[in-house]
Amino acid sequence: MSGKLSGMILLLQLIRDLPMGIGNLFKSLFGDASGATEETLSEPLEYKEFTIEAAPIDEGGKFRTAGYISGELDGETKRVQFIRADENANRQAAIDHSISKARQIIDEQGAKLLGKTHL
Repeated sequence: MSGKLSGMILLLQLIRDLPMGIGNLFKSLFGDASGATEETLSEPLEYKEFTIEAAPIDEGGKFRTAGYISGELDGETKRVQFIRADENANRQAAIDHSISKARQIIDEQGAKLLGKTHL
């Protein structure tokens, strides 16, 4: 095993063992030591010419508010990810909250949100 690869594995193992909040934040960004990340999308929901997909992030029993907003911009479909700091007690609560946040983002930003890579 190369030195760089073994160093990366050691780093990922250290991250795994960090206190839950910090370790899970890194895991949600980079995956776990096996390279897997967990994301389950809700059924798409149409709202004001946009499509919302809730994608809560499982952080060890709590679920972070997150998802995607899609829409047409200049004849092209754009998909933008949003992640919020809000944590929910269960997956369904996180889905509901993610949909609510996506509607709020759409109401506040309109079509200009599609020009961004993430929110």
